[in-house]
Amino acid sequence: MYQKKTRITALDIVVITLLFGLAAYITFRLTVKLNYKWHWGIIPQYLYFFDEEKGRWTANVLMQGLYTTIRLSIWATMLATIFGTLAGVLRTTRKLFNRLVGRTYVELIRNVPPLVLIFIFYFFVSDQIMPLLGVDEFVRARSETTQRILSFFFTTPDMLTAFLSGIITVAVFQGAYITEIVRAGIQSINKGQWEAAYALGLSWQQQMRDVIMPQAIRRVLPPLANEFINTLKYSAIVSVISIQELTFQGMQVMAATQVTIEVWLTITAMYLILCLILSFGVNWLERYLARSEI
Repeated sequence: MYQKKTRITALDIVVITLLFGLAAYITFRLTVKLNYKWHWGIIPQYLYFFDEEKGRWTANVLMQGLYTTIRLSIWATMLATIFGTLAGVLRTTRKLFNRLVGRTYVELIRNVPPLVLIFIFYFFVSDQIMPLLGVDEFVRARSETTQRILSFFFTTPDMLTAFLSGIITVAVFQGAYITEIVRAGIQSINKGQWEAAYALGLSWQQQMRDVIMPQAIRRVLPPLANEFINTLKYSAIVSVISIQELTFQGMQVMAATQVTIEVWLTITAMYLILCLILSFGVNWLERYLARSEI
């Protein structure tokens, strides 16, 4: 695949200049016109603090929220990819029932606000599923070492129910969009590929695994990257059920310090860094998968 070299044009320079000018104007309005007093000095202590008992620097509330956001996004992205891939494949099969299942899932989830979904899943999961499965009792009965491991990969035992509800909600919501991406990728494969695979005597499962999906993955990776980034950003909505992710912790810091702009600019920078890292990672993966086409 031929890669064009990136060149900075005059339009790029104009846009960048306008953005810097806008940032400078907003800063001027806040500082001079509104007489806003900046308090950036309080932000570092909410990122890390020195724990004298442990004798080392420890993550404070904002960094703890960032770590929770990362955990939540990773698990939600994995589940959303599984849900979306399975439903996307169902939407491309010949069986009417399979297509109806996939279509119903997509239309139901895409036409319901995520805020409504998160409350439905939270109260349903916490009141019905968790007691039925005995998750809370199982976790509390584990050893201290096991609980520390679960806290590292998920969250503390007292917040596990809300955390799982948030994961399921974000995954189900994003999975509906990934479904349509996967479906479009599979249907974009030339009919001759299906016929060639069938002529070789491959079963439907072998056709999908060895011929169709490897080609479809390369085509759907760019739009999937966008959904992965959206999953990271949509994770902020779980703050409404008191999951202590980045947005929730930012509101706590803002309420405690009465410092608004500095806190939200810091949180914005954190989200921006995470999204850029994810974007660069997907771009690298896209180039790696397309190496055979060069």
